[in-house]
Amino acid sequence: MNQNSTNLGNRLKQLRKDAGLSQTDLANKIDVSYSQYGRYELKGVQPPADIINKLADVLNTSVDFLLNGNANEKAQIALQDSELLKQFEEAEKLPENEKNTILKIIRGYIRDYKTQQAYAS
Repeated sequence: MNQNSTNLGNRLKQLRKDAGLSQTDLANKIDVSYSQYGRYELKGVQPPADIINKLADVLNTSVDFLLNGNANEKAQIALQDSELLKQFEEAEKLPENEKNTILKIIRGYIRDYKTQQAYAS
């Protein structure tokens, strides 16, 4: 089971609870069996496209959110370093000119690091 499947199941569970639906209620609304729906939510089985569309409609969300989550979830999956993620979240709140300064510093540091690595080889 991959990380994205697990996250899909977690998102389904949270959205279902937020909507005040039981697993049986939601399964009935999307025309699948209770046990099949349970596989989506608990076992990380990815539903077919038509079921994903029905889930998005019933849960009042987008297919993109069901499959990929929000930007913060994607960042957390991509960035394993929680301190780095925290700092980027703080930087995102800064005025545009300050964010641009930070980006210039990061790009410069990465460029210099890659140059050092190239000469060290």
